[in-house]
Amino acid sequence: MQYEAVIGLEVHVQLKTVTKIFSRVPYTYGAPVNTLIDPVVLSLPGTLPVINKAAIDKMITMGLMFDCRIADICKWDRKNYWYPDSPKNYQISQYDQPLCIGGQVEVELPGSGRNVMGEHKFVELTRIHLEEDPGKLTHFKDYSLIDDNRTGVALAEIVTEPCLRSSDEAVAFLKALVINLSSAGVSDCDMEKGQLRCDANVSVRPVGDSTFGIRTEMKNLNSFSNVKAAIEYEIKRQVRLCQEGKKQEIVQETRRWNADKGYSISMRSKEDSHDYRYFPDPDLMPVKVDEAWKADLKEKLPERPYDRQRRYMDELGLPYTAASVLIQSLEFGDFFDRAVAVSGKAKECANFIVNDLMRELAAAGAEGEGSLPLHQCRLTPNHIGELVQLIDQGTISKQIAQDIFSEMFAEGKMPSLIVQEKGLKQENNSEELEKICAEVIAADAVAVEKFKSGNEKAINAFKGPIMKATRGKANPQVVDELLRKLLAQQ
Repeated sequence: MQYEAVIGLEVHVQLKTVTKIFSRVPYTYGAPVNTLIDPVVLSLPGTLPVINKAAIDKMITMGLMFDCRIADICKWDRKNYWYPDSPKNYQISQYDQPLCIGGQVEVELPGSGRNVMGEHKFVELTRIHLEEDPGKLTHFKDYSLIDDNRTGVALAEIVTEPCLRSSDEAVAFLKALVINLSSAGVSDCDMEKGQLRCDANVSVRPVGDSTFGIRTEMKNLNSFSNVKAAIEYEIKRQVRLCQEGKKQEIVQETRRWNADKGYSISMRSKEDSHDYRYFPDPDLMPVKVDEAWKADLKEKLPERPYDRQRRYMDELGLPYTAASVLIQSLEFGDFFDRAVAVSGKAKECANFIVNDLMRELAAAGAEGEGSLPLHQCRLTPNHIGELVQLIDQGTISKQIAQDIFSEMFAEGKMPSLIVQEKGLKQENNSEELEKICAEVIAADAVAVEKFKSGNEKAINAFKGPIMKATRGKANPQVVDELLRKLLAQQ
């Protein structure tokens, strides 16, 4: 019997707010342990929570990005459970009246090759609700330590319908969340910093069956590779038990993924909603979201990443390889758009940004911290646009442009100034170039014979020495025309 997987995800995303959701305490990743706390965070007697409006704004923005229905009124509930990382012994969350209802997320599935665009589809959402993040437990052999720095950080829980059928679809969904939410300024979605964490609910059923099997929850998956590996392991485990006649061993439970050893173990039986004894939080009033509030945030929404991808490919003629890179960041996409506005040459600007600029940013980044952020470099869209114009006007060659780019990045000078200071203007004097071409041809009789016998590529043997003699300033088009004229006379 053939089986198919049924997968639903619960994704926790830390919202990009200056302070925590119910207190004035700021939050920054990597702060000294237990320093970002106050009486509200620790739930000391006599304290009361106060809602952070910025968290509501980020949630509404998220809901609008994903075409959710924004509730007119949402309320706060206490989710009761005892665990050491929760000082209150309950979590302030949303149960029956979440802020965002329904919605969908456009995803791009893996293509048949590395540089091939895959199929696009929509993943349906059940809801997105707002809650507070618990703290962090660090486990040792005989004890655990608690860091409450993360306690009370604004957290969105995105719940999908059980509509995913493979680990690839699950990973594609998470990648779509990252580029959408980072583009909208809702979250940085850095999985290494715990800003995006995923729980995967997995079950299997015979192909063609419409009923759901018993689901298990793979808890706190913190990387794309872990999500993919854990889901695939759980699918195989459940299929094997079904095929061996041990279907009863599949129980509703929460399992922990061991990434080092490549398997999961049971943590505890999976709770149902009634186990948490939800009830309305008496310290927080419901929030009413009017049309003016929604309209104001909708006006500020950025272009959706995959809409931008289609615009780049269909209207500007960019290849998928360039378009797919540029949409990963709103900052890079906007940078590209402004460079094109200066030069009018989309493909040329994309090549400099995707290849040269990203290479320089990677090299300039601090060790262990990745690339230098774009906003910290000296280059502007005007630099790229002007450089492309200089090439298009024949002022400089593409070879010279590479040297100019490196100096632009390092010094922040405009390319026209570098050309002027260093005398890099392209040599278009045909008389002088013809003399150099004739000397190079006379020095390489072998290449001459190869070209005359029909080997077109042999002409390239002359171009290197010519560029060297002119310090890269010779106009390649003029050089090619002169070489062909002189070789025809041989």
